[in-house]
Amino acid sequence: MARSDRLLRLLQAMRVMPAPITAARLAKETEVSLRSLYRDIDSLRAAGARIEGERGYGYRLLEDYALPPQTFDRAEIEAIALGLAEVRHMGDPALAEAARSVLAKVAATLPDDREQHLFHAISQVYRPDARYGAVHEMGAIREACWREEALAIRYADKGRAVSERTILPLAVMYTNRTLTVLAWCCLREDFRMFRTDRIIELKPAGTSFRPRRVTLLRTYLAALRDRHDGAGPSAASALLPVRPGDPDRPP
Repeated sequence: MARSDRLLRLLQAMRVMPAPITAARLAKETEVSLRSLYRDIDSLRAAGARIEGERGYGYRLLEDYALPPQTFDRAEIEAIALGLAEVRHMGDPALAEAARSVLAKVAATLPDDREQHLFHAISQVYRPDARYGAVHEMGAIREACWREEALAIRYADKGRAVSERTILPLAVMYTNRTLTVLAWCCLREDFRMFRTDRIIELKPAGTSFRPRRVTLLRTYLAALRDRHDGAGPSAASALLPVRPGDPDRPP
């Protein structure tokens, strides 16, 4: 691992882990020896990071030179805390870890009083159970959206009939009851919502649809707004199926 990457990894560990953090824990987290860890701490301090603590006691990151100071009012801090708490309770381990990382990064850029507001926000989320079930393919779905690459899937519809489709994944949609993938279905030549719990198998189709994702997504969202606002039929809204009860169709 390059030294610069190792230092950034150490910074991130100090943002996320509860302080004070022993050198042994930091060395294990960053996969270096204690001797290298002490040198890395000194390097971060020399670069401008304010790190409190010493060998045998533990370390605390007071000021992060890698992130510029941020100014948020109390309502904005409440919104950040509430939004990240919701993400942590969605049932997606990767997003939960990302939310934890974002919270630590934001906290590292706040003055002390604002940092306390963030960690002790008056807006709290309590969900004894995850909002959505874990989907082991979510990483592959997100990657396909980011890369704008088609997916080949085996999908079971509401009646348990299985079909094979090639889809262009546009977005992951978190609805009230289900976790779905909004996609252009090459079989139906239309927009479709695919429930993640009904995707039996998926794999890259080996084709790219770049740069169509943004255009397709904008078209769908414009059609959705038209129908919601009662603007009447339009070329965009004509793309939407009219049976909202079918989970394989857009709402």
